[in-house]
Amino acid sequence: MTGVPESKAVHGERGGSAHKRTSIPTFYRQVVAELRKVVYPTQEQLITYFIVVMVFVIFMMALVSLLDLGFGKLAFEIFSGGSKS
Repeated sequence: MTGVPESKAVHGERGGSAHKRTSIPTFYRQVVAELRKVVYPTQEQLITYFIVVMVFVIFMMALVSLLDLGFGKLAFEIFSGGSKS
């Protein structure tokens, strides 16, 4: 394509020098600083989240199992000609 200007998103700088690397100790300090900002759930919240996730997973397993059973029987009826043997 001609006449299309080059985008800075493709060739531009990313917030500073693209060739400067962070040293390992600086990287480690930044990781620790970010982890200190994390808000961890309380035990009560953790139990609540666990129960909600387990109920959802069990519900989805049941739904998929029922759909699989139903479509399997439907396919069997279609391809076996509906004859009982």
